[in-house]
Amino acid sequence: MLLGGVSGAMAQRGQVDLTVEAGPSLGLLADRVRNIDRQQLMLALAQAGLTVPPQVRVTLIPEDDARARETPRWIVGVAFGSRDVAIFPARVGPYPYDSLESVFSHEVVHLALAAQAGGPLPRWFHEGVATSVEQGWSVTSQARLLFAAVGNPGLADLGHLFASASEPDTLSAYLLATALVSDIRERHGATAPGAIVDRIARGDTFARAFLLQTGETPDQAAARAWGPYRQWTSWILVGTSGSALWIGIMGLAFIAFLASLRKRALRRRQWDEWDGDT
Repeated sequence: MLLGGVSGAMAQRGQVDLTVEAGPSLGLLADRVRNIDRQQLMLALAQAGLTVPPQVRVTLIPEDDARARETPRWIVGVAFGSRDVAIFPARVGPYPYDSLESVFSHEVVHLALAAQAGGPLPRWFHEGVATSVEQGWSVTSQARLLFAAVGNPGLADLGHLFASASEPDTLSAYLLATALVSDIRERHGATAPGAIVDRIARGDTFARAFLLQTGETPDQAAARAWGPYRQWTSWILVGTSGSALWIGIMGLAFIAFLASLRKRALRRRQWDEWDGDT
């Protein structure tokens, strides 16, 4: 029933007003962005309790542009405010963004968060929500997350990782943030991110909005979300090293990945059943 209501609301709001700016060399890629399934994106956002911005302006930037030379190589896209997105198409690779479409979706989630909250949000929340909406977990993500959790990080460490000029640090921050937000959505409902930003829009601070919505502080939520990964890495580190450590982590990551696939498949069946009832 939830999905039927969401679909009806989206139909009433209509399509997103999307503008794409690109030079002649990126014309085909600009057409790909223009042809992205916006209804699917609106549905993914609605499932997170978010509303797609009514206007989105995308600028595709080639690598010979001064703006690209001034931007770290691992940055693929950037969102500005609640309307503008810049994407560097040549940087789209197999991980973590496997397509131009996934980069676009990720950045639009940032716009939606900014527009709906009406104020600043922690970087980890922004990135965790955006990644949890636009892509699922993979075996590689699970394995990398186990390594990221080895140092027993906290939210303060996560802020330092995001601020780092090191690509591995930034990647670790994304993984930890996504694990945290995914766990929040699993335990407190898929629409929890939107409910939190709605409270902020009504005047609550982020910390208070998070506590009221989840019943725990962000630090408590992080400890709960990252706890299993810390336990796995601590267990594997005892008596193992080098390739044995990597094999052990990959094995556990694969088990976790299969479990997450089973949970997602169950949720999809439930959603299909609800949609069929409307």
